[in-house]
Amino acid sequence: MTALTLSTSSAAALRADAVVVGVAKGAKGPVVAAGAEAVDKAFGGKLAAVLETLGATGAEGEVTKLPAASGLKAPVVLAVGLGDVPAKDDGYDAETLRRAAGTASRALSGSKKGAFALPIEDVASAAAVAEGALLGAYTYDKSNGGSAKDSKNAKNTKNAKDADKKNNGPLAEVALVGGKPRDKAYKAAAERATALVEEINRARDLINTPSNLLNPADFAAEAVAAAKEHGLKTEVLDEKALKKGGYGGILGVGQGSEAPPRLVRIAYTHPKAEKTLALVGKGITYDSGGISLKPAGHNETMKCDMSGAAAVFATVVAAARLGLRVNLTGWLALAENMPSGSATRPGDVLSMYGGKTVEVLNTDAEGRLVLADAITRAGEEKPDAIVDVATLTGAMVLALGNRTFGIMTNDEAFRTSLHEIAEEAGEQSWPMPLPTHLRKGIDSPVADLANMGERMGGGLVAGIFLKEFVADGITWGHLDIAGPAFNEAGPFGYTPKGGTGAAVRTLVRLAERAADGDLG
Repeated sequence: MTALTLSTSSAAALRADAVVVGVAKGAKGPVVAAGAEAVDKAFGGKLAAVLETLGATGAEGEVTKLPAASGLKAPVVLAVGLGDVPAKDDGYDAETLRRAAGTASRALSGSKKGAFALPIEDVASAAAVAEGALLGAYTYDKSNGGSAKDSKNAKNTKNAKDADKKNNGPLAEVALVGGKPRDKAYKAAAERATALVEEINRARDLINTPSNLLNPADFAAEAVAAAKEHGLKTEVLDEKALKKGGYGGILGVGQGSEAPPRLVRIAYTHPKAEKTLALVGKGITYDSGGISLKPAGHNETMKCDMSGAAAVFATVVAAARLGLRVNLTGWLALAENMPSGSATRPGDVLSMYGGKTVEVLNTDAEGRLVLADAITRAGEEKPDAIVDVATLTGAMVLALGNRTFGIMTNDEAFRTSLHEIAEEAGEQSWPMPLPTHLRKGIDSPVADLANMGERMGGGLVAGIFLKEFVADGITWGHLDIAGPAFNEAGPFGYTPKGGTGAAVRTLVRLAERAADGDLG
């Protein structure tokens, strides 16, 4: 993990591999942003002119490297685009700073130290730069597949050593110029950023791990190990316990695989907590579609279908590390969806946890089945709210694209609150409806309901299905992160290619609000 330090040194005096400055897009050319005054002075006040000569415009995501002028301790200046110059006195918003810092960190991959002299006006902007820089510094360690189970042996092999040589590794240290190491608020912001990003990277590692190295039992073992490290309580239900407890949804999805399913409960409690929040994560460690096999070209990234469970797991650990005054319980519904002679068939009826029956019309609509069991179980503990997170539907990607997740709830105020929280955390989301007329589409002649309904509005139908398993009186929210959970395109800003850790920042911010007694 990249180290984060707060520095009172001048950007010119700080020894580093590179000093990072911001450049904005002005009406008459690039404009050097606040924070880089000392660097600009070393260039005789002409840094903007030099950058323009090199083709820099200040556009968001643009990176320009140039040799440092005399008087700077760092040998390289890295100018990162911030986009348009903000309106007078407005300053740069947090997400702009996050993305710029992340872009710079990626550009400095393999370096020992980067001095970040971006615009820092207050604690909030310092936190944004810190988060972005740490998030952008992430690299996936291919030598062990991100799996704790495999790391004991893989690093001893020649292949692992070769992989280590090819991997430049992340930027080793981020020095935040303008940070105030003796100021409690700045120090707390840095500590929060470090803990938050380390847990987001935990989720990213899990998502990126190949499915042959992370089956449901492996994932459960990762949760148990982290729980021991951070003083959390865990309970793992194996296939025998699931059968005894009547968890027909999880068992039905997992019965076609040689790797049996698991339901993991991981809980953090605080002695002064006034609110209790339950998080439920879809954890399909590989999704072939089952008997309703996915078409060619749709299987290759299905190791990411456990991104919801990874986000829930990371959030609970982050809450513990931050010492939030909230009771937080994570439910990881883990299964592998495979076709075989023992797999659930289209037309089969499953008896879910709690007694409802579901006709399975499509075995590739499996996420809602494992979530339904876990949501019902979570509701028995009567939390103040339940939020489930899942890479649930391709329909949501069609509706909102690859960078925005959908929000559905049984409470309009809570839906609005979740949207505001996501925006505050820097994640793109959009509130979606649960139209009552779509409920009739999941009626079944042989069961209480079917796992499929109308094709149009399929993401909403999935939300309506899940709502059926929420206990009366409990506030519930559903985050469909199918779009932003796994980035198949090139990296951008602080977002890497592959697993992104989507929804962790939103869930942690929700937990922080709950700690303050506010759930929307």
